[in-house]
Amino acid sequence: MDPDILAVLVCPVTRQPLVFDAERQELVSPAARLAFPVRDGIPVMLEDEARPLGPALAMPAAAAGISPPPAA
Repeated sequence: MDPDILAVLVCPVTRQPLVFDAERQELVSPAARLAFPVRDGIPVMLEDEARPLGPALAMPAAAAGISPPPAA
């Protein structure tokens, strides 16, 4: 995921920052407990396309082992 794109994207539900999970190719919104897919390098920022995160996965990004985007 391009860091410049990640720096401007926010969760469409909460307007909070997202973190990129490279292993799953998803943009994770800990605040909304949703994971948005990235298909062919394109983020799909539709709530209907997002995968709900269970309570164990809805922890803060640092605790989940997901790296935040690099500082711009």
